[in-house]
Amino acid sequence: MVFKRKIYDKLLEWKNTSNGSKAILIEGARRIGKSTVAEEFGKNEYKSYLIIDFNDVSESVTDAFQNYLNDLDTFFLILSTEYRVQLYERETLIIFDEIQRFPKARQSIKKLVKDGRFDYIETGSLISVKENVKDITIPSEERKLKMYPMDFEEFCMALQEEQMVKYIKECFEKQQPLEEKLHHKAMLLFRQFMIVGGMPQSIVAYLENGRSFQKSDEEKRDILSLYRDDIMKIENKYKSRVLAVYDQIPAFLSKHEKRVVFSEIEAQSSFSTFHDTFFWLSDSMIANECFNCTEPNIGLSLNEDRTYVKCYMGDTGLLLSHTFDENEIMEENLYHMLLLGKLSVNEGMFFENAVAQELTSKGHKLFFYTQYNETKHRNDIEIDFIISNKSKTKYKIFPIEVKSTDRYSITSLERFVEKYRERIGRAYVIHPKNLKVTENILYLPAYMIMCL
Repeated sequence: MVFKRKIYDKLLEWKNTSNGSKAILIEGARRIGKSTVAEEFGKNEYKSYLIIDFNDVSESVTDAFQNYLNDLDTFFLILSTEYRVQLYERETLIIFDEIQRFPKARQSIKKLVKDGRFDYIETGSLISVKENVKDITIPSEERKLKMYPMDFEEFCMALQEEQMVKYIKECFEKQQPLEEKLHHKAMLLFRQFMIVGGMPQSIVAYLENGRSFQKSDEEKRDILSLYRDDIMKIENKYKSRVLAVYDQIPAFLSKHEKRVVFSEIEAQSSFSTFHDTFFWLSDSMIANECFNCTEPNIGLSLNEDRTYVKCYMGDTGLLLSHTFDENEIMEENLYHMLLLGKLSVNEGMFFENAVAQELTSKGHKLFFYTQYNETKHRNDIEIDFIISNKSKTKYKIFPIEVKSTDRYSITSLERFVEKYRERIGRAYVIHPKNLKVTENILYLPAYMIMCL
């Protein structure tokens, strides 16, 4: 079962405009479908293609990289013979799969692109981890594309709900609510997305087994085990810290402020102690980090405070399986409760994680905002997310508050809007209810986060 992925269009644009002058590096977490989309692209858009999987590569191929890069005629002859694929000049795609396993191949991209005979796609995870880049020169002839788990729109397409996606987008553009029955159906789709998530194997298991949440959960737990195995392979001294943060992501997100408290992981520690930890989790794209922005002005990154950080799972479906064990899910009927919006505990963290996942997939770096009131000895403004339009001349920020229930207050958001009125393009509340427009705030149902 192969799903339509948005990144395919970006690959088409690269093929049609680069004329072989750049290779594409697709980087992303394990099991998100990088190899599948690269192979589908090769199958559909080229006369021939071959895949070198560096998880399982023959000695003759690795020897070719070691000994024949200065004799490319022989090099390509070896590849063609080994994989029994006829190579056609300017009509063949060569895919280097899991290239982090053999950094020498990544370094060779410079010479291969300059040669100009074929196009190249690299796929990999943990691309920037120190162990995977030491002793090699990173090729400038490489253009990076980040790939994420399937977002809500791709999830809907997998469920053959293209018309619903089209209708949601039309209503967003017109700023009008969906017809009420269709709103409830769209929210049901979004809740399925939170449970199943965007990992292709999880979605396949869900669809091929009569929309079985249990079969989906089994696939997600295999992926979580794979991630844990990757962490256990870390050679550096921060392995135990990566494991500690990874294991405690659900605990952090279940708290009111949802931020990581370093001293609870390790006494007298701070972000500097965990810097390599968060680099690894972010680089692996297992987690999405979100930093506090102390002064939401031009360039949110210029005012980030890394002593305050939230850590979201890269995929919300994985978060659900990471939070509860199998028996707990089945005994408490948690799928049913979350699907119907009746999960009294933890529902907010899944909503917020899903929003973080959607914003990240759109290319937004995540920031939140807090303001501490010295008189009240507590935060009197807390904003879940702030994004910007990234404009150099007409810079605007867009605060986002996430609400998982029908009843809530927006006091923090109103205070924030009043304080930074001149800088704000639009303020948003993401909630389970239908779309509503007021003078200062646009209330969006959770499924419309894909439209931002």
